[in-house]
Amino acid sequence: QAQLVESGGGLVQAGSSLRLSCAASGCFFSMYAMGWFRQAPGKEREFVAAIGLSGNNTYYADSVKGRFTISRDNAKNTVYLQMNSLKPEDTAVYYCAARKFLPQIARDEYDYWGQGTQVTVSS
Repeated sequence: QAQLVESGGGLVQAGSSLRLSCAASGCFFSMYAMGWFRQAPGKEREFVAAIGLSGNNTYYADSVKGRFTISRDNAKNTVYLQMNSLKPEDTAVYYCAARKFLPQIARDEYDYWGQGTQVTVSS
């Protein structure tokens, strides 16, 4: 069973950058597609980005396209989310998630979740 631990969140000003990391254990990481989701207060958890097994296939929500980059290092069992040009509306708890084989944008398709890391962007 996969365990996921996110890190890298924090409080930053608008226009800044952050890089989130998600370390996986207890699974064959290279067999799992990975996703990042976020949940703002009072809102549903929404898709941010996803990446396929090799890292060649990536998918993004329209709201982050061109600003965020998802990547993975299978040797380190880690997936990253580089977030640039952050906006106050990016404020949320960010979760990484895992599912076998193919990436999906629907949160219900993911089997394993981390505990989340808070990202707060001040204006």
